Amino acid sequence: MSTSSETNQHRLTPPFASLSRREQELSAGSVRYREAGEGEPIVFVHGLLVDGRLWNGVADLLSDRFRCIVPDWPMGSHTLPMKPHADLAPPAVAALVAELIGGLGLERVTVVGNDTGGAVSQMLVAQRPDLVGRLVLTNCDTEDNFPPFPFNAMPPLARVPGGFTALTVPFRLGPVRRSVYGLLTKHPIPVELVDDWLAPASSDARIREDARKLTAGIRNHDLVEATARFAGFERPVLFAWAPEDGLFSIRHAERLAAKLSDARIERIADAKTFVSLDQPRRVADAIAGFISS
Repeated sequence: MSTSSETNQHRLTPPFASLSRREQELSAGSVRYREAGEGEPIVFVHGLLVDGRLWNGVADLLSDRFRCIVPDWPMGSHTLPMKPHADLAPPAVAALVAELIGGLGLERVTVVGNDTGGAVSQMLVAQRPDLVGRLVLTNCDTEDNFPPFPFNAMPPLARVPGGFTALTVPFRLGPVRRSVYGLLTKHPIPVELVDDWLAPASSDARIREDARKLTAGIRNHDLVEATARFAGFERPVLFAWAPEDGLFSIRHAERLAAKLSDARIERIADAKTFVSLDQPRRVADAIAGFISS
């Protein structure tokens, strides 16, 4: 049995072992990703205002058995701005995930999503179920909880001229950054990582516009409609969920799992929304066991 320190040894997002840094040109622009390992492919999908480093500890632990592909999706912490007229609403980002999977020549991958990326992953399954062999959802938006309170105030503000800029101004203050991101983890996130996640949108107006498009494009009905199609997904789904999370209740996972033909829930203790940062080993073990089974 692992001790607490062993369980959390990758919490500070270590370098991704034997990584290869690459780019894939997509219709909306180029997406950077990191890749390591061989075997069955796993594609990771993070959420708003973070990047692929959210998954570093998990991918590092899995890359000795699986091919781990960790993109920096255009969700506000990416460093390559998308094309000016690119659609970056969540359904369009789901289409970009499908495009990357197809562009890499992958079939029936395991997709792992978190937070907004979990909603995008569900939309991906609704759009292109043929590409997904298994789905892993960690704490994320489900059905009408998209986005959760108090973040549900952000999309309407982002649709108002100047609204998204007003949303970002408080993040210039360190205490505000720490308090907002502190809602998402049970254990502190390194300050340097939070600063890195917020730097692209703060320093590049094009990245800021990409983040605005995504935020403004979050509409509750898009996920509700995707759920109706996602419910017909017949391949395995794992909910690796932190019950202590106040934003994404375990009840939401249970409600969605009950609608699926092959779903299971694995509770991840001592964690919140960013369960992959709080408990990377437990998440990695859950994913590895899920794929192996």
